[in-house]
Amino acid sequence: MSAGEIYWDVIPYVTLAILIIGTWWRYRYDKFGWTTRSSQLYENRLLRIASPLFHFGILVVIIGHIIGLVIPESWTEAIGVSEHMYHWGAAIPGVIAGVATLIGVALLIYRRRTTGPVFTATTLNDKVMYVVLVAAIVAGLGTTMIGAFEGNEAHNYRETVSPWFRSIWYFQPKGELMAEAPLSFHIHVTVALVLFAIWPFTRLVHAFSAPFAYLFRPYIVYRSRDTAGKGELVGSQPHRRGW
Repeated sequence: MSAGEIYWDVIPYVTLAILIIGTWWRYRYDKFGWTTRSSQLYENRLLRIASPLFHFGILVVIIGHIIGLVIPESWTEAIGVSEHMYHWGAAIPGVIAGVATLIGVALLIYRRRTTGPVFTATTLNDKVMYVVLVAAIVAGLGTTMIGAFEGNEAHNYRETVSPWFRSIWYFQPKGELMAEAPLSFHIHVTVALVLFAIWPFTRLVHAFSAPFAYLFRPYIVYRSRDTAGKGELVGSQPHRRGW
């Protein structure tokens, strides 16, 4: 067994152990630090552009990774989706989402660097997190664009990276498959593993407690006061509860 195979067999479990134990430790001993440390009060104009670009872009990227890594190639072929169709169906949205995510995080970093109070509140932990996060985005976008330019000659990662990824979860790692993938995939996955390893110790931990229930909360109907003490409906626009 080569060093590369051992690396890809072992390192994912090291990362998972750090992620799980680190998240437990953070929740157990640093609940008050479990926050985004929002800086919206300091500057809102750039944030209103950068934050949606980053968050919606990264959401599409995550969905694409889940589809590509979890769903076997045989399943998509069974419903009539050829490798060529899948490749371009994944590459085009992937590049668009990757570019949006990169622009969003670039604006967030620019805002953090040029807005005095926000820069003052930036810790060394934040700086390390941003470096690794940007590296992961750039590596992923680069890998996607390489595949897009290569067209039909592009490496089919669903024959190497995807089976390797799935093998991790049923504890029969196939590091030899990942070792066969091109260098660009090795770099992208390694940086992603580093990102997940530091995740519990950064502001990114707030993603584990995102308020998804907010989307399903009941509407609030606002009423105005009158001298008779009776409520009167104001307007017809429903409003959701705030966070």
